[in-house]
Amino acid sequence: MKPFIYDLTFEQLQEWLKEQGEPAFRAGQIFDWLYVKRVDDFQGMSNLSKSLREKLENSFQFVTLKEITHMKSQDGTYKFLFGLHDDHAIETVIMKHSYGNSICVTTQVGCRVGCTFCASTLGGLKRNLTAGEIVAQVVAAQKILDESEERVSSIVIMGTGEPFENYDATMAFLRIMIHEKGLHIGQRHITVSTSGIVPSIYKFADENTQINLAISIHAPNDALRSKLMPVNRRFPFEEVMKALKHYQVKTGRRITFEYALIGGVNDKVEHAEELADVLKRMEMLAHVNLIPVNYVPERNYVRTPRNDIFAFHRALQDRGINSTIRREQGHDIAAACGQLRAKHMESNAR
Repeated sequence: MKPFIYDLTFEQLQEWLKEQGEPAFRAGQIFDWLYVKRVDDFQGMSNLSKSLREKLENSFQFVTLKEITHMKSQDGTYKFLFGLHDDHAIETVIMKHSYGNSICVTTQVGCRVGCTFCASTLGGLKRNLTAGEIVAQVVAAQKILDESEERVSSIVIMGTGEPFENYDATMAFLRIMIHEKGLHIGQRHITVSTSGIVPSIYKFADENTQINLAISIHAPNDALRSKLMPVNRRFPFEEVMKALKHYQVKTGRRITFEYALIGGVNDKVEHAEELADVLKRMEMLAHVNLIPVNYVPERNYVRTPRNDIFAFHRALQDRGINSTIRREQGHDIAAACGQLRAKHMESNAR
């Protein structure tokens, strides 16, 4: 199968052009066609020579994302289930905010991290996405937004999968997204979220980017985190915190701690106090994002009562930890990671 044209970073495209005996400036023209004009046909790149268009046609293909279904929430959130060339399916979400449109992208088909409260892990990991398959999700979202003359203003890599277990493709995707000749998304408007893949956190610290880092923490200690997130047995809580501290010292950037509140499991005031103590002891520049867990039929967890959410939040704030309760979006359309795909898998299995 031919590689996807979206797989190539600007520099890789320049190198390919050099190998073809073509001038490097053509890379800018091709990126313009791909990400500004957003064509999906090499023959439509009219300012390229016929021979170069044929070379592109013979060497690459476009990613085909076939829309299986989509749902629209009352709050304006769109969730798409896209079919890939090999009959796997992935989810992409467009979230509308007062400050613009945010796209949540998927980096893997399925997930092997195994968080016990998440629908993404149902069925395990099938395969990694290529950089181009991640890029194609943003291009598809932008084409939808083009209809209302809007644009993608931010990206969160928080969809299905662990991006740091698909590190090279994720980094290539990020380089394509931020390039000035392409969609040119501001680095500080992109957030990559990890469950705590320690070696990749150290690598990311050396990337010299302004891209935001979020950690799915969900517990203030090893014992509870291992119950909720089996990945903690590979990379224990203390090792994760040390890696995050290294990242912060190296980059000077604040880290977002994603904390899913699960009724009767990790949502007591004492959990908040313990988490605050850990962050203060580590002298972390941190923001805690509290996420009332979505009900997943295949799991047994329930949502934290509203008053308990506020009590948890106050306990963090009282100890000087910056925190917010995430505004829920798409609650009426099963917008939590993996839910739409899980329904699709169940339907196909019947």
